[in-house]
Amino acid sequence: MQQYQKEFIDFAIQNKVLRFGRFTLKSGRHSPYFFNTGLFDNGNSIGLLGKFYMRAIEQAGLEFDMLFGPAYKGIPLATAVAIAYANETRRSLPYCFNRKEEKDHGEGGSLSGAPPHGDVLIVDDVITAGASVNFSIDLIQSHGARATAVAIALDRQERGQGEVSTIDEIRRRHGIPVISIITLDDLIEFLQGKPEYSAKLDGILQYRKEYGI
Repeated sequence: MQQYQKEFIDFAIQNKVLRFGRFTLKSGRHSPYFFNTGLFDNGNSIGLLGKFYMRAIEQAGLEFDMLFGPAYKGIPLATAVAIAYANETRRSLPYCFNRKEEKDHGEGGSLSGAPPHGDVLIVDDVITAGASVNFSIDLIQSHGARATAVAIALDRQERGQGEVSTIDEIRRRHGIPVISIITLDDLIEFLQGKPEYSAKLDGILQYRKEYGI
């Protein structure tokens, strides 16, 4: 695990984005941990989050021309990544996002921001069922661009409807990489070095045994 990944886990815990307890997921599963990027809700935290995404993207060696943020959580995430690149590398990346409801006045349309073009990197938080990412890929392609990768904050490394994870299903269906700042394995490794989290770690290991890939 890289140092920036350890710092990201600390950062997520401190901001209560990563919490431990008993949480019911959309799938109906009861998870011992929950991750919600919506709680990076101030200028400092969203600014740092963009830098963590940028580190993961650069570490993966992804090549792309612009960013896309799926509504709603992906909108501030793609914006934060664009700002991080501008501040850290002086690269001014165009970005856009979709509207949940198509606009029928003004400029109209289902997208806002820069017109999709070239190779597009989708920025999202956590992939669960994969519907948002699949929709985004289709939408990008319908505008003549190519979705070439997806960057997320956390890979739960959890089975989808079948025997593989939803992320692996996306990789197979679209033939594109999905990278993350951290994985569940990274979180487990981090907690193993923290005796104060031993009880929480036991629950996560049991959940991983039951639902992990």
